[in-house]
Amino acid sequence: MKKRYFAGIVTSLLLTSSILGACSSDEGTTGKSENIDNVNKTGMPIAKEKIEVDGFGAKFFASQDWNKLMLWDEYAKKSNIEVNWKTVQTEALVEKRNLMLAAGDYPELFFASAFPKTDLVKYGQQGVFLPLNDYIDEYAPNFKKIMEEYPSVKQGVTMADGNIYGFPTIYDPKFESLRAGTPWINQEWLDKLNLKAPETTDELYKVLKAFKEKDPNGNGKADEQAWGGGYGINEFIGYLRGTYGLNKQGSMNINLDFKEGTEEFRFVPSTDEYKELLTFLNKLYTEGLINKDVFTTEPQTFSAEASKGNFGMLNEVDPKELLKLDGYVGVPVLEGPTGERAYNTVSNGLGNLGMFVITDKAKDPEALVRWIDYLYGDEGTKMFFMGFEGVTYEEDKDGNFKYLPEITDNPDGKNMDQAISEFLTWPGGYYPGIVKQKYFQGAEAKENTIKNAEQVRPYRIKDEDILPGLNYTLEESDKVSAVMTDIQTYIDEMAAGFITGKQDFSKWDDYKKTLDKMGLQDYLKTAQGAYDRTKGEK
Repeated sequence: MKKRYFAGIVTSLLLTSSILGACSSDEGTTGKSENIDNVNKTGMPIAKEKIEVDGFGAKFFASQDWNKLMLWDEYAKKSNIEVNWKTVQTEALVEKRNLMLAAGDYPELFFASAFPKTDLVKYGQQGVFLPLNDYIDEYAPNFKKIMEEYPSVKQGVTMADGNIYGFPTIYDPKFESLRAGTPWINQEWLDKLNLKAPETTDELYKVLKAFKEKDPNGNGKADEQAWGGGYGINEFIGYLRGTYGLNKQGSMNINLDFKEGTEEFRFVPSTDEYKELLTFLNKLYTEGLINKDVFTTEPQTFSAEASKGNFGMLNEVDPKELLKLDGYVGVPVLEGPTGERAYNTVSNGLGNLGMFVITDKAKDPEALVRWIDYLYGDEGTKMFFMGFEGVTYEEDKDGNFKYLPEITDNPDGKNMDQAISEFLTWPGGYYPGIVKQKYFQGAEAKENTIKNAEQVRPYRIKDEDILPGLNYTLEESDKVSAVMTDIQTYIDEMAAGFITGKQDFSKWDDYKKTLDKMGLQDYLKTAQGAYDRTKGEK
C-alpha cells in the first residue's frame, strides 16, 4: 500500500470530540427496503436469495477485470451478493464519477470512489447518497464497534448535518509504520562515499550532490540520480513540513495550522516557512537533485526507471519490496534552518471518508451495508488483504499469515503488488475498510519499514496535537468548494513554478495578494468557524 495524497493516512484514537452539528430526530433515519426479508441479519450468506447489484469501482491496474477477479467471485459465493462491476483506473476516477452523477447514470454503489467531503454533503443532502446512520446501527456491527472504540472516527465520518454518507479507510492505531515514514536512502552509496545519513537540510543537500557527482555506483558513468519520486512533489513537501515548522496540528487539514501560541488558523501555503521549504526544493530541483519529471511522471513509469537502481534516495515504500532493490534504509527526520526537527504529516486516523457510498438507486441497502461491513471485521480484512489460504497465503502454527512464494518471489518477475493484483484489489491504496498489521503484508508490515517508523517515532507529532478534519455545513461546504477549488489549483501551479524556477521568489508577495483576491480570507473565516463550533460541542 502506498501512503497517498489524499488523505492523510495514519491513525490516532485520542481526539474524542462529539460529532458536529445538532442532530434532529430524523437525521440518519431510513425506511426498510421492500426486500428486507431477504436479508439475514447476521452470519453468511447475507442474502437468502441471490442479489445482483450494479457497482462502480476505481482500480490501480488496468489489466484487472473485477468481474472475473477471485476476490469478488469468492465473496459473491460467500455472501450471495454478486456485484456487476464497471471500473475505471484511478487516474480517471474523478472525471468519470462526476460525469456519471451529473448525467444521473450512476450505480447502486460506489467502491474505492474517494469522494471528498464536499461531495458527501452535497449529494447526501440531495438524496443521491443514502444517510447510513440507522443502517450502521442495525447492520454494521464491525464498523459500529470501531466508532465506539475510537470516537474521533465517529466525529470524522459524521457530517455537520449529523449524517454519515460514506464508509472510510481506517488505519489501525497500533500499526505504527502506517503512521509515519521517511524516504529511503542508499546506505551502500553512503558507505562508498564515506558519508553519514543526513541529519539536517544542509547535510541532505551535500549528500544528494555527492550522489549525483561522485559516481557512487562505481561504473565510471555519470548515470546516478539523487532523489526521486513517482507521485508528485507533494511527497517531497510532506517529508519536510515538520522540518520547516509547518503543520504542527497534523495533516488532516493540510493547508491549515495554528498561529504560534493560539488556536487561530493560518494558511500554510502563504507562510514564510512554506516559502523557505519551496526555496530549498528549488535549490535541489534546479541543480538536478530531484527527478526532472517529478511534476509529470506516472507511478508505474517512474518505478520502471527507479528499478534500474540509479537513485540514491527514493520516496514511496521500501525499494526492496517495490523494486527489488537492496541496501536502502530510512532517512532520518531532518533538522531545519531554525532548529525545528519534527515529522508532522500525520493524520488522526482516517483516510478518505467517501470510499464506499450507497445511492438512492440501491434496492437492497441493508444487504449492501452488511456487505461492506464485513471488510471492517477480522475475517473480511483477512480476505481483502491476504486473499485465500493455499492460493495467496499460508498460516503457520502460531497463527501468523504470510503470502506464498508465488506472490513474494513471483516466477514471472512481477513485483508483489503486480502478483497479488491477479487476485485482490488493494494495491494502489484505494479501498474502504480497516488496515491491520496482522492481515496486511504490504511493505509497511515488513521489518525494514518498521525500523523506519521506529526512528521517526521520537520526532512524530503527538497524537493529542493532531486536529481532526473539519466538517462543514452544506452552505459552508459550498463556500469552501467555490473558493478552494481555484485556490488549490493556483497554489499547486505556483509551487511548481517556484520549485522549477519558472516563478521568481521576488513575486512571493504578489502570490499572497492573489490568494487574498481569490477569497482566502473568507475561507479562513469559514474554517475558523467550523473549528470553533467543534470546540463548543466538546
